[in-house]
Amino acid sequence: MAEKKYLIAVVEDDESVRRSLVLNLEVESFEVVTAADGEEGLEVIEQRSPDLIVLDVMMPKKDGLQTCKELRKAGNATPVILLTARDQEVDKVLGLELGADDYLTKPFGMRELIARIKALLRRTVKIQEVEQVQFDDVVIDFKAYRAEKNQAPLELSAREYRLLAYLVAKGGSVATRNELLDEVWGYNSYPSTRTVDNHIARLRQKIERDVNSPKHILTVHGVGYKFVV
Repeated sequence: MAEKKYLIAVVEDDESVRRSLVLNLEVESFEVVTAADGEEGLEVIEQRSPDLIVLDVMMPKKDGLQTCKELRKAGNATPVILLTARDQEVDKVLGLELGADDYLTKPFGMRELIARIKALLRRTVKIQEVEQVQFDDVVIDFKAYRAEKNQAPLELSAREYRLLAYLVAKGGSVATRNELLDEVWGYNSYPSTRTVDNHIARLRQKIERDVNSPKHILTVHGVGYKFVV
């Protein structure tokens, strides 16, 4: 059986950069669709359902941050790598908080981008092996990105879906904080494991009956976290 050929969406307004990205991605056996701005990008992503999105931050009509925000608000959890010419931490942090999975600052090496894409696709495939989990009065469908609590819609961010899916996929084994940073966020995303702790705290508030005495997302002190049904 032939290996799956991944489809990458490149949303970039600079034509020369866009052409270079397409050429290099096709050499790596990826299929590629392109858009020149955020509005066109949202249309292409909806029509073609890519496996990963390479998204420039500075674009006309709708910038990359707004595009990423709208994708996540619509429940689209497709992995996103941001490309930014701004060497400012605020853009990187804001982009990641809006739901991007990784970022590269221009100018970047094409080999590094390809490595990031492949690593992110590997992480995504592992997480996508989990289809659904049900406990107490909570039902979470990871394939459809739908969640309910007490038969009412439960709003989870794309990052929260991925974090919980990874913990569930571990089958009760402990995931270290560094492992979660690497597998759910990706390298170079955040400098501190406190990011994991903060997301775990927010996730517990949404799914646990008693956040002061959690029964499902458990802390293993000095190590990390595990999920039990």
